[in-house]
Amino acid sequence: MKNSFRSLAVLLLVMANAWSFAQDPSASGNSKAVGAVQSISGNSFTLKSDAGAELTVTVQDSTRVLRSEPGQKSLKEATPIQFSEVQAGDRTLASGKASADGKTIAATTIVVMKQSDIASKQAKEREDWQRHSVGGLVSAVDAANNTVTISTMAMGQKKDIVVHVSPTTIIRRYAPDSVKFDEATKSTLAEIKPGDQLRARGNRNPDGSGVTADEIVSGAFRNVAGIVQSIDKAKNQLTVLDLATKKPVTVTVGGDSQMRKLPEMMAQRIAVRLKGGPAAEGASAQATPAAGAGASGSRGGMGNGTAPGGGATRGNGGDMLQQILSRAPAVQLTDLQKGDAVMLVATQGSGSAAPTAITLLAGVEPILSASPKGSDTSTILSPWNLGGGNGGDASAAQ
Repeated sequence: MKNSFRSLAVLLLVMANAWSFAQDPSASGNSKAVGAVQSISGNSFTLKSDAGAELTVTVQDSTRVLRSEPGQKSLKEATPIQFSEVQAGDRTLASGKASADGKTIAATTIVVMKQSDIASKQAKEREDWQRHSVGGLVSAVDAANNTVTISTMAMGQKKDIVVHVSPTTIIRRYAPDSVKFDEATKSTLAEIKPGDQLRARGNRNPDGSGVTADEIVSGAFRNVAGIVQSIDKAKNQLTVLDLATKKPVTVTVGGDSQMRKLPEMMAQRIAVRLKGGPAAEGASAQATPAAGAGASGSRGGMGNGTAPGGGATRGNGGDMLQQILSRAPAVQLTDLQKGDAVMLVATQGSGSAAPTAITLLAGVEPILSASPKGSDTSTILSPWNLGGGNGGDASAAQ
């Protein structure tokens, strides 16, 4: 995950800084900067702010240097450290007197969040998303009862799951045409609409029909199932004839796009699963070797850094299906040919910009045959798309 929890780290540091200022009225005239340590030289370091600017922070003997752990709410919980313990890559808030040109800060206080601590928290967050999350397409939003109903795939049939939202639920939404989780912004239940893709992290009830959400990430994305009409390698684009609309859709393949191809036997097993056939139970275990050694597990979240976490691992049909998909071998745009059947999830696109592929799955002829109207393909891909177990930046978000 490329700084997929950058926003969280910034928030915690800013909260700590705000607390510090509240406790020390004399600090109200200070300047502050939040960012990552780039390099250290003697008693100063270069800080690259989250706005992209670089400035020099000088440290004096009187400068307070504090270490704040991810999740801490105030400086009361921070511990004093030596400046020598600060390293490149650490998240840092520096407050003090700025120079006239704003390029230097003589720090009175430095609050440090260690890069290793952030990485550890990210790992725990990813694991929690993997174990306690569900994903699917939004079918209904009930603002009066604070619930969202999503549809997902289980044992060849669509299954509805009710996501319960509380005042403490963290709700985020992907920025338009973004596949990066760290660009997801604070949102509300009112912004979630039917047809959106959504993943929720929280405790599921015993029968799996409901989730009490701790966190929700949602977004509006395009789902396309069809036949490749043409490939423009120079522009990294392909045009697909959407079987649902009977119209061509041109999609850009970017560096964050996740592309996989199902081996024929795996695709046939999934097709049987969609029909509710007996191959469902053994498909996951049998499909793993077909993906080749070294498969990295869940991948294909909302781009690299798009969504947190992976598919839930409770073992229902939909979860097992996501595991099968995540183990399919990766392919490149050059591996595709005119006439190939593909299913993909992409951004909406805007203006003259073509949609960008988030997840593309080739080798799906048997699956499209099992679902001739394409009605199930969105449900197949949407949980996988929103559950990048590689910890992609949604990109978990995941």
